Amino acid sequence: MEGDIAAMGAYLGAGFSAIGMGLAGIGVGNVAANFLSGALRNPAAAGEQTATLFIGIAFAEALGIFSFLVALLLMFAV
Repeated sequence: MEGDIAAMGAYLGAGFSAIGMGLAGIGVGNVAANFLSGALRNPAAAGEQTATLFIGIAFAEALGIFSFLVALLLMFAV
C-alpha cells in the first residue's frame, strides 16, 4: 500500500511537470510574437534586437527542458 501511494504521487507530480512543458511553449510563442510586433513597428531596430529574441527563446526553452527532466525523474526514479 505504501509503494502505491508513492507511485501515485510520482505520476501526479510528473503530470504537473508536463504542464510546465506546455507553458514553456506558450512562453516561446509570446517571445516570438512580441518580437514580430516590435519589428513590424520599427523595422530599422529589428536587426539589433535579434540577439535578444534568441536569448529569450533560449531561456523559455530551458525552463521547458528542466520541466521535462523533472517529469522523467519523477516517473522513473521511484
